[in-house]
Amino acid sequence: MAFSRLKTGSALALAVTTTLGLAACSDPGASAAPAPSSASAGKTFNLAPEQNRFPVQVSPEAAALVPESVKADGRLTVAVSPFAAPLAVYATDNKTPVGNEVDIAVALAESLGLKADVVPTAWADWPLGVESGKYEAVISNVTVTEERKLKFDFASYREDKLGFYAKSDSPITKVDSAPDVAGKRIIVGSGTNQEAILLRWDAENKKNGLKPVEFQYYDDDSASTLALQSGRADLTFGPNATASYKSQTDGKTKNVGLVDGGWPLKASIAVTTKKGNGFAAAAQAGLNALIKDGTYGKILDRWGLTAEGIQKSELNPPGLPKS
Repeated sequence: MAFSRLKTGSALALAVTTTLGLAACSDPGASAAPAPSSASAGKTFNLAPEQNRFPVQVSPEAAALVPESVKADGRLTVAVSPFAAPLAVYATDNKTPVGNEVDIAVALAESLGLKADVVPTAWADWPLGVESGKYEAVISNVTVTEERKLKFDFASYREDKLGFYAKSDSPITKVDSAPDVAGKRIIVGSGTNQEAILLRWDAENKKNGLKPVEFQYYDDDSASTLALQSGRADLTFGPNATASYKSQTDGKTKNVGLVDGGWPLKASIAVTTKKGNGFAAAAQAGLNALIKDGTYGKILDRWGLTAEGIQKSELNPPGLPKS
């Protein structure tokens, strides 16, 4: 196995780049750099406090499923972690959370006849917040796992996808299986799901007599960006949401392949609620109403996440097994 160790000390196991950030089942803001206030190329994202969100109609069927304990005050308290665009980030006023997760939270609440109370929350704090009743829902890139299902209920709203990204003028056009990475120099986050997948693919290639992957690890986003743009690396491999945002914003990279976050298993991102209180069923119905009327698709397109969309929200879908 070829490795390029460009990190030092204990940071190696912890640091990942913005292009890599958001390892499945992990903090969406663990390594994300601040979002640019405007796009210099390609798609333009609105990061102003004024969002002009899509209008939403109340779904009577979904609203009827909301537990009395939740609808009593007419508000839905939703925890989000505004540290990684396009999922959630602080707006240009440095205090208003905006992004895909915020739009989903607002639309879901409105579909249930409620008003969203979006609460910026450190990612590590949401489990205790839900269990204590401080938050009625979490919409913060939480991946469904079988272990988490023991304590929480879920309503899925996005697929967990990892993405391979190459320099925009790279001759590489497709990466979707092990042979496609043979001999490639790939930037990946140490200790992440994506590294585990790449290690398995590399082992398969070597068993079949193909060239090994050269694994590259970097301390920060600027270093990995320089490596890719200067030709020292061929690809980056990490969670698709942040990499897609960066690609669409600066136009310097292109997506050449998507892989399920739990490969070979599918992984779901879901609204997370307190176990057994009944709200997850209401969230599922509200999300399906948004999917049916097209609002859901518009929100994902607005934030460049159409590739991660789902056809139907599932209640407590299969979760990733305990590793």
